[in-house]
Amino acid sequence: MVKKILLLGSGYVARPCADYLLRRDDNRLTVASRRIERARALCPTHKNATAISLDVADPAALSRAVAEHDLVISLVPYTLHAQVIKAAIEHKKHVVTTSYISPAMAELHEAAVKAGITVFNEIGVDPGVDHLYALKTIWETHEAGGKMVHFTSYCGGLPAPECSNNPLGYKFSWSSRGVLLALRNAAKYIENGKEKVIPGPELLKSAKPIWTGYPAFAFEGYPNRDSTPYDVRYGIPEAQTILRGTLRYQGFPEFMQAMVDLGFLDDAERPFLVEASGAKSWRAVLSSMLGLPADATTDALERAVVAKAKPADAAATQRLLDGMRWIGLFDASAAAPLRGNPLDSLCATLEAKMQYADGERDMVFLQHRFEIQTKDGARKTITSTLVEYGTEQASAMAKTVGVPCGVATQLVLDGVINTRGVIAPMTRETVFPLIRELEKEDIVMHEVTY
Repeated sequence: MVKKILLLGSGYVARPCADYLLRRDDNRLTVASRRIERARALCPTHKNATAISLDVADPAALSRAVAEHDLVISLVPYTLHAQVIKAAIEHKKHVVTTSYISPAMAELHEAAVKAGITVFNEIGVDPGVDHLYALKTIWETHEAGGKMVHFTSYCGGLPAPECSNNPLGYKFSWSSRGVLLALRNAAKYIENGKEKVIPGPELLKSAKPIWTGYPAFAFEGYPNRDSTPYDVRYGIPEAQTILRGTLRYQGFPEFMQAMVDLGFLDDAERPFLVEASGAKSWRAVLSSMLGLPADATTDALERAVVAKAKPADAAATQRLLDGMRWIGLFDASAAAPLRGNPLDSLCATLEAKMQYADGERDMVFLQHRFEIQTKDGARKTITSTLVEYGTEQASAMAKTVGVPCGVATQLVLDGVINTRGVIAPMTRETVFPLIRELEKEDIVMHEVTY
């Protein structure tokens, strides 16, 4: 029987998702984007793919499009998911997203159950693949009579080591603004049985070296959002530590903390960054940010930067100043993009300087670390690790987000996943079918026990 799928969005992760679904001759895929040329570019020649222009923010147009399909994949900004789900409830159509379940989405659970539809979420890499393999090992530990003592999980979307060729050791595989905004989020986790809270302005100061068992990787990690619900979500109330975090290469957290301290992640409007204020260099902007006169010397600017950012030592000072020079912040000839506020102005410059060049590849590194107590009282450590590199066909991030999304979509369409309501992959009925299909696509976390 023909299955009609509406794919909302044509961004970074859409192509691997579309390619996976179009392997099946009985699938018909409609790719929707505000700009139809972007939708056409996703599947330009496939006989079972159609492109349309659609503004998801237009409720009437969205409703009409949803009504004509069996399932909707929502790869639009997460703030629009609730609107998509409401349209799907109205027409009794399934939905799949890669996003965390927001409060606005969770409120639609009962309505989705009543409509008899599945709204399946959190099925990318993080969240997504991380859930699957965390639960697999936790369930196996409990079934063997053991208990979870400490659980930590770190994930990073990064340039492959040979492509980390800038002072930040980072390049953008998705929205630069989203990356920088995430650095302002507060974090909560459980450590040694106690809840710890890291305020947003202090997040990057909490970064520490993360040993993964791969000596070639110099990683640092910091907590990501709120890990405290995972004692319930993962069924590990006995765990003394529960932390889900973000990985970056060594030096990134310290450099970006300096950017926070200097005010560059502030999105409040500044008069000197408004276009009407007139063109100016980054050096002039930096002078204004530091409260110095426009003709301040480089030495004066550097002293002010160090005084405000307070690098830990001489080496950190050198890395900070070198990084700022590389961005162009001391340059009197480098025009600053005037976007109204420091955050968006910095984003515009970093986007231009930190893209992947032709032939460069990205990497996704995901690792869980379980410290368990076995039934007989012995202590063991288990690591579960995914290392994925980008190829000419797709970036590592696009593959590890887009393919799980496509797999979940197919399992919902085939009736393998048939739980109704707004759900995430947290049950055996969803986790194991997903693992089986993802392993066929060579997306797998490998376990090592110490």
